[in-house]
Amino acid sequence: MAPIPGSGLAKGLAVTLRTMTKKTVTAQYPDAQPELPPRTRGVIGLFEENCTVCMLCARECPDWCIYIDSHKETVPPAAPGGRERSRNVLDRFAIDFALCMYCGICIEVCPFDALFWSPEFEYAETDIHELTHERDKLREWMWTVPAPPALDPGAEEPKEIAAARKTADKLAAEQAAQAAQTEQAGPTQTEQGGQPEPPATPSSGPQEGQS
Repeated sequence: MAPIPGSGLAKGLAVTLRTMTKKTVTAQYPDAQPELPPRTRGVIGLFEENCTVCMLCARECPDWCIYIDSHKETVPPAAPGGRERSRNVLDRFAIDFALCMYCGICIEVCPFDALFWSPEFEYAETDIHELTHERDKLREWMWTVPAPPALDPGAEEPKEIAAARKTADKLAAEQAAQAAQTEQAGPTQTEQGGQPEPPATPSSGPQEGQS
């Protein structure tokens, strides 16, 4: 059977009319911010307090886009008679996002949890040289890092929490044992009847009724 002339146009107009009557799904960015997944790879945030300047992230970066400068300073001994120690102090931590390919290797190899993925993506610049962001900017992005997802109900308890819970249970058991020993010893004389009575002292003088 030959198609009716104009049937294709009618079908196309019907699709257009159905689409026009539906609610739009277009997000009017930037007035409406998109809802990004928690694991979005936007930028890298730096938690500076955890950084020990081990340089693992800079050495493992395929693009060599991480720049770290530091110096050593002497730490006085913790106790009298001890020896002084030296530690690395972070001077500069910068990432060139014009070179970064967002592989996440630097975050995975960091042994001290100093680098995190942030879903922040509004960091465009008009000059490519301004895409090298220093540690102050990386620290600001740290506060946009979402909280880690909750563990599965059947998952093992983290080792840190298990160790802390074991220590707390041991301390509570010791305190309970001490309280039980105190109860078994019985109440003291003061707890039974208040202040103890002073012993009677004999009188050296004549008593009443004696001459």
